[in-house]
Parts: sequence; structure tokens; C-alpha cells
Amino acid sequence: MTNSINTRRHDLDWLRVIAFGLLIFYHVGMYYVTWGWHVKSPYESDFLEPAMMLLNPWRLSLLFVISGIAVRFAADKASAGSFAWSRLKRLTVPFFFGAFVIVAPQTYFELLRVGAIEPGYWDFYTGYVDLDQRWQVFTPTYNHLWYVLYVLIYTLLVIPLLPLMRGLKAGVRLQQLMQTPLVLVVPALLFVLYRFTTDVTWPETHDIRGDWGAHIRYFSYFVVGLLVAKSDAFWTGIAHQWKLSLGLAVVGGATLSLVWANWDMLDVDGVFMQLARAARIFYIWWVICALFGAAQRYLNHPSQTLSYLTEAVFPYYILHQTVIIVIGVAVAPYLLGAVPEFLLVTFGTIGACMLLHEYVIRRVGLLRPLFGLKPKAASPVGRPAMVKAQTI
Repeated sequence: MTNSINTRRHDLDWLRVIAFGLLIFYHVGMYYVTWGWHVKSPYESDFLEPAMMLLNPWRLSLLFVISGIAVRFAADKASAGSFAWSRLKRLTVPFFFGAFVIVAPQTYFELLRVGAIEPGYWDFYTGYVDLDQRWQVFTPTYNHLWYVLYVLIYTLLVIPLLPLMRGLKAGVRLQQLMQTPLVLVVPALLFVLYRFTTDVTWPETHDIRGDWGAHIRYFSYFVVGLLVAKSDAFWTGIAHQWKLSLGLAVVGGATLSLVWANWDMLDVDGVFMQLARAARIFYIWWVICALFGAAQRYLNHPSQTLSYLTEAVFPYYILHQTVIIVIGVAVAPYLLGAVPEFLLVTFGTIGACMLLHEYVIRRVGLLRPLFGLKPKAASPVGRPAMVKAQTI
């Protein structure tokens, strides 16, 4: 196995790109499923819900673990002060720009949908930024950018603890256990505990003011990333056990799909329902371990495509939900049909993000920091400027 301490983990870069890519498809799906969202397609139905139910449990947990890993690698290359300052600059600028500029159209179309405002974007925007709180939506808001805010907070919280984490060394017995199937069970037990305690007390809202259940859970996944980032014992264990984890994830996902399909027939507080809720937590960890192992086996190599996407993924993330909503609202009156509309919204979103990133954001120096990109380095005459790939 490649030593995880001294080499860049290209497999984790790939997983991060894939996870954010899935997020785009998930939010396109939110435009169509029957669950609540900012705006809805005229072809709203439950057709996509089984697939989204399988994706929903682990997509964000995976991102927080990867973010913890990325913070550990980046923090070990800089002093605590410089690292904290670099993260503040990189995340707060796009967060506030996103909240005041990128997210605003989402709220506009959401309020139009429920009849809370009259058409006219400028009149809406002056109310959006004046802090008067005249609508049912808190404004200015951050919608899908809550992840950026949470990662920033968690990063600042752990910086004082990093010297202690660097000094932690697993004993021989613990290293041995991490290379057995127990690596697929023991870390999940903490989150099973959360499922029946803090998750019940504080349901997830993505509102930073009281989202304690989500904070406890996602911060714990973030800390798991910090702890396993440079543990060769953990990554060796994942290399040995990932196929088992994949099998467990497939069986767990199939079983949970049957449960979800018959949810209304089950006693909400019955033993079987509680077992299903616990199984969902293990399913999350099994998927994460399977993805870690498969990526470690097949994706741990550099490429120009990966370098490009590693930079592009943050601007795509900032843009995509607004683009989905704008395109969806624009095409909805034409009643194109469910499939043509879905394809147009999906590929229109991907295409718009690609074009805006490639031909506007990455080429305009003033825009780069607004989307979380480092300024272009000055280059010698005749040579193109190079920008080092970076991660959240």
C-alpha cells in the first residue's frame, strides 16, 4: 500500500469530485420529487425517490469525512495562524458573495411560487438585503452554502486541537483491530448513539442558530477524517475490507429500500423500525468504507483531468443550485414533458457551470476569490500561469 503520510491522496480528490457531482444530480432530483424544496417542476412525482433515498444518507457524511482529511493534510503544511487565516479568506469570501448574490435568485423564485412577492427582481432584492425580515424566509440566506459555513466553523474549532491529534498514536492492538472487519462496525456505533439521542432532540435544519443535532453528527464525521487521514493502519484495513463493505452496503441498501417502500405499514416506534434506523447508520459507514477502498485501489493516480476538476468543483458547487432553479423556472411553462425537461435541466446545469467556470470565473482575476479560487500566479513571459489544485 502507498504510504498515506508522504503522498498526495489522489483517490480522495477523485471522491470529492464525485461526491460534489452527485450533489448536482441530487439537487436536480429535488426539483422533481414530492419532498419540499424551493421550487418544483410541473412533473413532480415520486419516481426518483427510491434512488435518492439510497444516496441521501451518506452523501454529506462522506463530504465531511473528506473535508476533515483535507484539513489534516493542509494544516500539517503550515502554522496554525497562517492556516486559519487562509481558510477564513478562502471560505468566508465565497460564502458571503454566494449568500448576497448567487443564492438570491433562489429565494426570489421561491417567494414568487408561494405568492409572497410580486414579479420584479430589483424590488425583491432591496428587501432581500435590508435585514428587515419581511418574509417567511430569513434573508439574506445561504441555502445550499450551509456546508461551507459548517466546514469553516469546524476547521476553526479543531485548529487548537491539531497538535494533540498529531501526537496521538494508536496502540499495536488498536492498529491490528483496524485491519479486521471491526473497522466496518466500531466507528459507526457512535453515530447509532446519535441517531437515538441528539438527532431526535434536534432534527436537522441547516440553520446554524440551532442545528445542534447536525453539528454534533457532522463535526464527528469531520473529526473522524482528521483522525484517519494519516493512519496507515486504517487505510490498510480499508484496503483489506472494502469488498466486504461493498457487499454489506449493497445488502443494506436493498433491505432499507424494501423498508422505505413499505414505511406506512410499519409501527413507527416498533422494534423493526428501530432496527431499520440503526441499519441506516451502518449503511452510511459501509458505503463510505467501500468508496474509500475502491478509490484507493483504482483512482489513486494523478491526471490533468483530476487537477482541473479539483479546482472546478468549488465554483460548480456554488453555482449549481441557482442554475438548476433558473433553468427549471424558465422551461417549466413550455410543458416539454418530464423526460425532456429533466434532461434539459440536468445537462443545462452542467453546461452552464462548465462555461461559467472555464470562460468567466477562472479567467477573471477579480472573480476567482469570490468562488473560492486562489489568484492566478504571475507567470514568466511566454508561459501560462499555473494554479495549484486545492480542496475545501
